[in-house]
Amino acid sequence: MEKESQEKFRDSIATIDQSGKRNFIYPKKPKGMFYKYRTIVSWVLLVILLVSPFIKIKGNQFLLFNILERKFHIFGFPFWPQDFHLLVISLLVSVVFVILFTVVFGRIFCGWMCPQTIFMEMVFRKVEYLIEGDRSKQIKLEKQAWNAEKIRKRVLKWFVFFIISFIISNVFLAYIIGSDKVLGYINDGPLEHLNTLFYLLAFTGVFYFVFAWFREQVCIIVCPYGRLQGVLLDNKSINVAYDYVRGEGENGRKKLRKDENRDQLGHGDCIDCKQCVQVCPTGIDIRNGTQLECINCTACIDACDEIMDRSGFDKGLIRYASEDNIEKKEKFKFNARLIAYSVILTVLIGVLITMLFLRNDVEATILRLPGQTFQSTETTIKNVFTVKLINKTTEDIEDVSIKLISHKGKVNLVGGNLNISKQALREGTLFIEINKKDLNSSKEKLKIGIYSKGKLIETTSTNFSGPLIIK
Repeated sequence: MEKESQEKFRDSIATIDQSGKRNFIYPKKPKGMFYKYRTIVSWVLLVILLVSPFIKIKGNQFLLFNILERKFHIFGFPFWPQDFHLLVISLLVSVVFVILFTVVFGRIFCGWMCPQTIFMEMVFRKVEYLIEGDRSKQIKLEKQAWNAEKIRKRVLKWFVFFIISFIISNVFLAYIIGSDKVLGYINDGPLEHLNTLFYLLAFTGVFYFVFAWFREQVCIIVCPYGRLQGVLLDNKSINVAYDYVRGEGENGRKKLRKDENRDQLGHGDCIDCKQCVQVCPTGIDIRNGTQLECINCTACIDACDEIMDRSGFDKGLIRYASEDNIEKKEKFKFNARLIAYSVILTVLIGVLITMLFLRNDVEATILRLPGQTFQSTETTIKNVFTVKLINKTTEDIEDVSIKLISHKGKVNLVGGNLNISKQALREGTLFIEINKKDLNSSKEKLKIGIYSKGKLIETTSTNFSGPLIIK
């Protein structure tokens, strides 16, 4: 029965009360060494997130994910749908990296780098502390009747939340359709682009709902990453953990009493102040062990270290540690699983780098014109083709010509040599004429070269049809 009582916390989550209604979490304002480091990291990431769509490199947006027009810019380099294989490899690299990182350091990404956590804890929560005060004042404000003070504070908070959500929506829109278009829409005024304004307000509503009401439930209920912990973590993974060996002692935790000898009484260093619980943004008790709700934000570490310092105990009762480190005092070691993940990650990164170096600046596709058959003369066979040329570079490609490499013959490009603008698609029509004696089958494979100012810049292949050849 005692064990069942200790494990009862796993049957429910802190954000839902016994009646099934939403239980709002009012965490105490964190402070301490880790919180300072997290604040610095968060502001750096926020700056990167907010300015990346507006940075241009050789005229290209630094980061662009225009799914609608299938235009992508990664660190200023343009990518096309034809580069989809690179995206797949990049996603595989990201997945394996996250797995490896989680196996070693647990859910540290959630507490330090996740946009949800950064916006919630470093933007919206700070606004809340500024307007409504710390934990005790927020709880008091929630319980009091709707008087002038409560209406003023709540309306002001909701208004600021809406403005921040609207700004975030505009930034995300710049990632999707491009910053130039967004700035153009702003200059034109909202009435000129009502359709875009509607979607923008819809996204604003989503962000507002998430950060004003849904909050930490995104991490607990929606985010699948937290549920991977049960699969990825083991006793050697480093997490934000409570040192129960030191904290509980032989007879468990106990409130601090003046002039008592806790060692003789058999009590550990945990004085049951519950500061680690009050400061937790997801409302858990870290002393119950690793839990799904924990985002490794380190707020409990800072709170506990402050109490330990005041009480005359050593810091580190709650710290980054593995289960084996706490129970057996074992140091972290690279095991077979970590080595396997590292090898896979290294191979994938090597493949990605190789493919990036082998990526062509020009993508050429030459296909026979549908519905057209070959034309035959006494000595030659002629086919008509469509050609599509994609310039993936940031510079114009001029004087583009097309020549046969594998066979002797003539290539006539309708309209003459082409010019392809930067990051543009150019289409055309061409005729290929080959002498009958140079053909070995009715469906010949041709190798074709794409030249710019006489320099070979790309090769492609196509099928050339002719009459059945009997030799």
